Amino acid sequence: MGQLGQFERGRRFTKADYRDSGVPVIHYAEIYTEYGLATSETVSYVRSELKSSLRYAKTGDLAIACTGETKEDIAKPVVWEGEGPVAVHDDCAIFHTGDKVLPRYLAHCFQTASFSKVKQGLATEGKNVRISAARLASIKVPVPSLETQRKIVDVLDRFDALTTSLTDGLPAEIATRRQQYAYYRDKLLSFPRKAS
Repeated sequence: MGQLGQFERGRRFTKADYRDSGVPVIHYAEIYTEYGLATSETVSYVRSELKSSLRYAKTGDLAIACTGETKEDIAKPVVWEGEGPVAVHDDCAIFHTGDKVLPRYLAHCFQTASFSKVKQGLATEGKNVRISAARLASIKVPVPSLETQRKIVDVLDRFDALTTSLTDGLPAEIATRRQQYAYYRDKLLSFPRKAS
């Protein structure tokens, strides 16, 4: 991943800094509880006086939770699709995507079984489970052409919409679609390895 963009660590803010308005922020815990694959709005803001001391994701960047409760959950990303920059908490990595990979494609890659297996092997355990930006940068992901990435994203976004929308089906139908989504995601994002 390190060849696909640049990692940067977010900057610290605390509960005491939260306000009803101000600088829009993404906290690592909210990535697990409040956001899906992508968002264009935040649920939290911090006081404006912190603006110059924070680090920001730009449109198309990923905010990746680098702290969590389990190795399975660690490294959940959210693509920032808002119009302006968003401040990101220091328990997150900001991934500034380059021109070789689509942000939503990369976010879908993070959810595959093969990515999960590698990230779990790189995570460290203590009071909380953590993974560093440097370790994330070492993970290899398949990078087909941008056209192929767009097709994959289109299919997976449609499956994702079906599985997360309560109005699109009954719970049994949603469970079936989730299984289909996982199957096709792993199939679409697994490429034959080149012999070395």
